[in-house]
Amino acid sequence: MSQLRAAAAAGGLRWSSGRAVPAARRSRKGASPRGGTAAPPPTPHVFSDPAEIGALRRNLLAWYDRCKRDLPWRTLAATEPDADRRAYAVWVSEIMLQQTQVATVIDYYNRWMQKWPTLQALAQASLEEVNELWAGLGYYSRGKRLQEAAKKVVSELAGRMPRTAEDLQKLLPGVGRYTAGAIASISYGQATGVVDGNVIRVLCRLRCIGADSSSPAVIDQLWDMANALVDRSRPGDFNQALMELGATVCVPKAPLCGECPVKQHCQARCRVEKELAFASQKLFGKPTPVPDVEDCGVGGCPLCPPATEPWDSSLGVTNFPRKAAKKQPRVARTATCVLERRGCHGAPEYLIVQRPSSGLLAGLWEFPSLPLDQDLQEEKQREALADHLRAWTGWPVVAGGLRFVGEVVHIFSHIHQTYVVYSLTLDGDVTLDTALSPSRWVTEEGFHASAVSTAMKKVLKAREKQRGEESSSGKGSKRKRGTKPQGASSTRPGTQLSLRAFLRPPTSP
Repeated sequence: MSQLRAAAAAGGLRWSSGRAVPAARRSRKGASPRGGTAAPPPTPHVFSDPAEIGALRRNLLAWYDRCKRDLPWRTLAATEPDADRRAYAVWVSEIMLQQTQVATVIDYYNRWMQKWPTLQALAQASLEEVNELWAGLGYYSRGKRLQEAAKKVVSELAGRMPRTAEDLQKLLPGVGRYTAGAIASISYGQATGVVDGNVIRVLCRLRCIGADSSSPAVIDQLWDMANALVDRSRPGDFNQALMELGATVCVPKAPLCGECPVKQHCQARCRVEKELAFASQKLFGKPTPVPDVEDCGVGGCPLCPPATEPWDSSLGVTNFPRKAAKKQPRVARTATCVLERRGCHGAPEYLIVQRPSSGLLAGLWEFPSLPLDQDLQEEKQREALADHLRAWTGWPVVAGGLRFVGEVVHIFSHIHQTYVVYSLTLDGDVTLDTALSPSRWVTEEGFHASAVSTAMKKVLKAREKQRGEESSSGKGSKRKRGTKPQGASSTRPGTQLSLRAFLRPPTSP
C-alpha cells in the first residue's frame, strides 16, 4: 500500500476511494479549491442521502422502543401533562447526569423530585437543603445553579419555563446548548439535535471523524449532523435513543457492534470489515485488490485522523473518537483535623465548619482544614495545623497533641487532592469564633446528614478505621495476657466452674 501511495505521489496523484486521482483537485484545509469560503465537509463524513437518514431514524427508534432502560425521568417526561412540570423533571435529570453515571443519579433524582416536585418548591428551598441532598453527587455547583435558575423562572418568568432551546439557553443560568436541546426536544417536541459525550462517540464512529472531537470545528460539524438526523416526529425519543446507544452499545471500550441497530450505516465498522476481508484473502493466498479502507481522500481533511495519529488496525472502531491529551490535574495537599469530643450519650461528636460560598465545594461542610505547601515536612505540617487550630479554637493546641491518622487521596476533575489527616480529642466545650466561619458539633449520623463532600466522608472513615484498629489491638493484648501455657489447668483454685465444666465427664488420671 505504501509503495502504491509513493508511486501515486511521484506522479502528482493523490489516493481517493482506492484509486489515484490528479492532485490538482486537492483543496487546502478550511478553504475551497478556488480559494473562497470554507468547503463543505467531504461526503464520507456527512449524511447526504435522505433514504439513509430515514432508514437510520427508523432502525434507531425501533431499537429504542424495544430496549430502552426504564428510568424515572423518562416516565415523568412521558406521563406528566403539565408542560412546565415536564420540562422541570427533564431539566433536573439532565443537570444531574452531567459527568455522573445513570446508576448513581437514580436515587438522587427520586429523592430530589419527592422533596421538590415543582420549580416553585425548589425556589423556596435553602441552599443548605440543596447541598445536603446533592452531597456525594459531585460537581456541587450544579445544584446551586439549578436552584438559582429555578428562582429566576419563578420570580422573573412567572413560573413559566422557556419553550424553545434558544430561549432556554439564553434565559436560564447554567443551561448550555446541550441541556437546552434536551429539554426542548424531550419536553416540547422541538426538532433540535443534542450533542453530548455519548452522541459524539456514536457520530464520530458512524462517519469516521478522527480529528480531535473537542475542537470547535468538529463540535460544529457534529451539531450540524445531529440537527440533520433528528427525527421530526419524535425528536425527544430520537435524541434519547442516540444517547442510549452510546451509553449501552457504542461504548468507549469493547463496543457491542453486533447488537448495534445502525451498524449498516457505520463507516468505522465498514472499514474494519474491509480490512478483515483483505487480511483473510491475503492469508489464503488469493488475489487481493487494493482495500478501499483509506481516509476520505481529501488532502488536509479537517475531520480525518491527523497524519501523526493514523488508523490503528488493532483498535477497530475504537479509533474514533479522538481526543486531545488530558491536562494533568493540579496536585494539592491539605492538612485536616478530625476534632472530637464525647457527646452526652458517650458517642463521639465531630466539629465541622462551612466552606466559603464560592469556589471549590462552595457552602459544603468539612473538618477544619488548612492548605499546605507541597514541600512542607511532616513536622512543619503539624505545627502549621496546630497554629491554625489554636487561633481558631482558642485552645492551647500543640503540634505533639495531634495524632496522625493517615493520608486520604481524592481525585476531583482538575485536582489531585491529598488530605493529611490528624485527630484531636477535646475534653471540654470549645467557644469558636463564628466570625471566621460557621461551625457546629455533629454526631456521626448528623455528619452524614450534613452537606459534606465524598472526600470528607473518606476522612471520617479513615479515622473510624483507626479507632477500630486501636480497639481490636487493645482487646487482643488482653487476650494474650490471659492466655495460659499449653497443658496448664483450665481453672484456678476458687474459680467458679461453668455449667459445661460440671457436665464434662471426668478425665482418667
